[in-house]
Amino acid sequence: MMTFDQEEALYDFLDKSSQAFSLEDIFKELRGAGNKRNFRLKEEIALYLDSRRAAFKIDQDHWVSGKGFFEGIPFVISPTRSELLNGILIPGHRCIPFANTELYPHEYSFFWKGEPVPFTTSEGPPEDFYPFYCIFGEEYAPQYVARDNAENEEAYNADPFEEPPEVSIRTLDMRNIYRESAFVPGDRFIVKTLDWKQGRFELEKTGKDQWDEADLESWRLAAEGGFYESFAKLGPGATTYEQIAYAYWYGEARMRELPAWSLEEFIYEKTERIDTAAYGIETRFWYAGKEIPDSKSLDLSQIPPERTPIEDLLIRKKIPVSIYVLNSFIRDALFRGEDDISRIVERVIPSIIQLEEMEWNAIAFYIVDVMEELRETYSCFKDRAMGAIRQRVCELHSAVIELSAKLNTEIGAEWLPRHTFIILSQIQTHAAGLLEDLDTDEAPPQPELEAIDNSLDNMIETYEDIKEMIDEDLNVFRHNNFSLVKPESSRQGAWKSVQISIGGTEVWRRVLAPASLCLEELHLIVQAALNWKNTLTWRCVIEKGGGIPLRFIDKHIRIEELIDEGSTELLFEYGLNWIVKIIFFPYDTAGFDGSILCKAGEWAAPPEQIEGPVRYKKLLYFLENGSEQELRQARSLLGENFAPEFFDIPACNRRLSELMLNQPLRQDSSKPIKLV
Repeated sequence: MMTFDQEEALYDFLDKSSQAFSLEDIFKELRGAGNKRNFRLKEEIALYLDSRRAAFKIDQDHWVSGKGFFEGIPFVISPTRSELLNGILIPGHRCIPFANTELYPHEYSFFWKGEPVPFTTSEGPPEDFYPFYCIFGEEYAPQYVARDNAENEEAYNADPFEEPPEVSIRTLDMRNIYRESAFVPGDRFIVKTLDWKQGRFELEKTGKDQWDEADLESWRLAAEGGFYESFAKLGPGATTYEQIAYAYWYGEARMRELPAWSLEEFIYEKTERIDTAAYGIETRFWYAGKEIPDSKSLDLSQIPPERTPIEDLLIRKKIPVSIYVLNSFIRDALFRGEDDISRIVERVIPSIIQLEEMEWNAIAFYIVDVMEELRETYSCFKDRAMGAIRQRVCELHSAVIELSAKLNTEIGAEWLPRHTFIILSQIQTHAAGLLEDLDTDEAPPQPELEAIDNSLDNMIETYEDIKEMIDEDLNVFRHNNFSLVKPESSRQGAWKSVQISIGGTEVWRRVLAPASLCLEELHLIVQAALNWKNTLTWRCVIEKGGGIPLRFIDKHIRIEELIDEGSTELLFEYGLNWIVKIIFFPYDTAGFDGSILCKAGEWAAPPEQIEGPVRYKKLLYFLENGSEQELRQARSLLGENFAPEFFDIPACNRRLSELMLNQPLRQDSSKPIKLV
């Protein structure tokens, strides 16, 4: 395993590397760092670069750093009308991924004709500034605004559940530049990265009519290809920054050339194939209309392959933590005044996870050694403020690990709330990160401790929310499993609870239907549930993880046949732009009267003629914030009285009842139910 000094030397090398480098080049830099034998150092360097995506891999032996790759690529910033009116430019997310991720946007510097652009400040409600930071991830926009200056951070920390009424952010003072260059709406800045590590950029104006539409269209296609390749090879990635960085890497030469759209214009205006998607409690970019696939366990990829024996033991038990997290648990025991090693082991590894005697002893011996070492310098008085926070983080981490282990043994993932293990992984990752930061004798400054405490409050609230939903689903799961032992004669035939959701939207329905229906009949139920008119072509597909098609399904196959094959979900591809996800659950007898009916749902379904979820979201935005012309367009396409948040369940059930013949449903599941 690489030493801390070698990791530092590695990042120093990457930060100053402007050209492609070989494994031998970086080995020469690192072999003198740290007190360690170097017989496996080359393999460890290669493993580190690949597992942490610390550089872009050219071939088996060559990489290029972020600095070396992005400093040669021009990109575009398009000021908004509001910015032009106020004589400012908000850097925000616009320089992603062309600046070092360790920098915040207010730390960037810009130059115009070789001279530095002066800074000013802009004040307003925080929600006015969030759109300029949301490409980092919509959930992180408040953090970027908060960290712009100490006053903002203090205002956010004052009440973690209420946003401050007003904030101030650092902006570029562009009044002279806009005036001397006769800048008008539609004009753009070409931006060149002077220094990736320091976040230094040169601005140059280009007119709104200077670039041909055909050239911009070719860039759009290259960008979509880059994002698609990134999704296919990396999945949702660790961050939106990583997604965008690798989109440029995979987008081939055209995406790295001018003419080009700004990233904002491309994502929010020009592409219909890429959209933001929920990823647990975070967001990512993804294939428009598709959900990011669920995980069935905690994310184990955060601990890199070059692990210590103790880390390796923990990862085998599906506990993805570093030795620094374990050290924090040991510090917590010192803070509690405990000497019982078994209590520490149980907090790290809950009793539901079985340990062999040798495994238990290995962890216990490590704890004893570290505890004796820490006792020499530990002061409970100095640790008072930090120790109380560390204790809460330890308790949260233990709860997440225990719940995850319990779910892996008790219930199938299809029964759990959407993205359960992704959410638990995100909480666990954040908690582990805090514990690593708190593995220290020196407490951080008080404002930083307050920020950690507020962040912890939010994490605990999220954990309690997801646990409440899990408990509700566990009750349903147990009820249905108990029902399954009843004699067949009491079941009124084989029925399923069918969940219908429109990809890329919040629209879903839960319908009770016979398992004897064929997919052609199920399609009619989907149409009725969504109030669609069956005007578009459709087909069914079962997918593998990552959105890779497995096979197309014959329309005459029955639900029960698919379930017998082990399939509990499938997709209806409806027209060119809509994807409807179907999940089959065992039947629920509550309120059952032998009829096909919708039992629950949310949001009105978009009209089917709308060109997909990205376009639909834009029309919803027009309803709330559009100009008069945009509002008329939205009402024309959606309907004059369209209410997106209203779902009329009685009307839905009337449509479903019209599908059925006026006769009792057949009890013989070998014969499909006839629908009108």
